Amino acid sequence: MANQMVKISIYINEADEWHHQPLHLAVMNMLREHGLAGGTVLRGVAGFTKKGLQSAGLVDAGGKLPLLIEFIDTTEDVERILPKIREMTGHRLITSEKVSVLNE
Repeated sequence: MANQMVKISIYINEADEWHHQPLHLAVMNMLREHGLAGGTVLRGVAGFTKKGLQSAGLVDAGGKLPLLIEFIDTTEDVERILPKIREMTGHRLITSEKVSVLNE
């Protein structure tokens, strides 16, 4: 039987920071400290915004490649942690979607 949960996706880049620490690591540490089930950071090879295109070939050493932070947990745990996520990520894009977890 599938459990209904919520997946949060946060779109940032390698250069983003929180209190002089890489933002993706700060978010992962905060999620772990607050007892969430787990999370993943994926590094993109290319991405674009209104500001322009970034790709591994153009900025490999520049620290501007896109990162995607994802985590899945119960609605209650996600709602509890979302205000802190918003504080840490500022203007970055955050999406939420309901998912069915088939095994735990």
